[in-house]
Amino acid sequence: MLPFVVIAGRPNVGKSTLFNRLIGKNKALTHDRPGVTRDRIYGEVRRGGTPFALVDTGGLILDADEGIEKEILAQAQEAIEAADLVLLVVDGREGINPLDEQLAEMLRQSNKPIHLVVNKVDGLEKEDALVPEFYELGFDLTPVSAAHGHNITGLIEEIRAKLPPIEREQEVQDKAPGLRLSLLGRPNVGKSSMINALVGENRLIVSPVAGTTRDSVDVTLEKDGKLYTFVDTAGVRKKRRIRDSLEQFSVLRALRSSKRAQVVLLVLDALEGVLAQDKKLLSFLDREKTPFIVVVNKIDLIPRSKLAQLKEYFRQELRFCSHAPIVYTSTISKAGLGSLLPLAENLWAECQKRVTTGLLNRLIKEATYRHQPPLIKGKRAKFYYMTQAGVCPPEFVFFVNNKELVKPTYVRYLERQIRKLFGLNMAPIRMYFRDKG
Repeated sequence: MLPFVVIAGRPNVGKSTLFNRLIGKNKALTHDRPGVTRDRIYGEVRRGGTPFALVDTGGLILDADEGIEKEILAQAQEAIEAADLVLLVVDGREGINPLDEQLAEMLRQSNKPIHLVVNKVDGLEKEDALVPEFYELGFDLTPVSAAHGHNITGLIEEIRAKLPPIEREQEVQDKAPGLRLSLLGRPNVGKSSMINALVGENRLIVSPVAGTTRDSVDVTLEKDGKLYTFVDTAGVRKKRRIRDSLEQFSVLRALRSSKRAQVVLLVLDALEGVLAQDKKLLSFLDREKTPFIVVVNKIDLIPRSKLAQLKEYFRQELRFCSHAPIVYTSTISKAGLGSLLPLAENLWAECQKRVTTGLLNRLIKEATYRHQPPLIKGKRAKFYYMTQAGVCPPEFVFFVNNKELVKPTYVRYLERQIRKLFGLNMAPIRMYFRDKG
């Protein structure tokens, strides 16, 4: 395993900006409002030497008695217990805050190596004025500006100097990242609870308050020798309800995360049924040709006598994207969860399937013989040949005399034939029609 570094500190000192700067990408959501980061966010720093794992935690308030602040503190404490090094981040412009002193004392009691990061020090000329008072906290320190990149290289060198040696480094670097699954859906449908149930521990904060997850959070699981990375995303609400600039940013990142995933788990609420926003998300995934599984959650709340009726309802509501498999789950009873990962593996395998040109041309010959294209103003589409242009998802190109003669009903017929003959039951399919000059 890579050495494990945890970023900690009170709200709004720039922890997520520092996390993004260290890993070299905008993975953690940043905003000028305190408390944006709530769950633990993971990344890796690999530039310029020995790699190490990095964890961003939510802003810590030690006297939190209940609610989200208490959950954030519990999440951070769990991460600190596993850490090889803790970076305590403070705000150089504001000076020492009483909460900084409380956090410093808490971290001393953890018996973990601590390094103080004085953030928002924008250049060497500011260090003499802003840094000295922070020596009172009693830790080695490094002044940086996460926003502008000042002294980030120096901080990375300081971190590496305090980390234990890594064993079998090349094996860690070469290890396959595994299947990437993004959970998408409206707020409060159970996405975070589902990840916690699948990995077997409370890695993500679960709250009855809609909108608890604001960032896209990665959680890795190794099961039966295979790696899986789950991406929990912010709940996606209707645009007219998203008046908060922070939530707008979260929704955008949720949709972007779904496009980067290999397989998306679209989570619906069994009690609420298929709402208009669910259909918009389904249409988005279908249009983008993203491999996805519909996960109908909370079936433990449905009487057993109503389950058959429920399944028929969802089958009818989702018939416009009938290739997408539907799984019925409960994070409470664990019903249906055991089938999710094998199904995702099978779906991804379908997305990588290749068909030889010979078989494809036999298909087009037999399909057009059984069901000729319709006449359009006295003309009929003539198919010359077809080929597979790509995978993930499978892409097929048809060469015809006039692509304008191929109407949507005939396109759907050809798609059904491809799925039936080549076992592409769940994967999205792209189909292109080109004129052969």
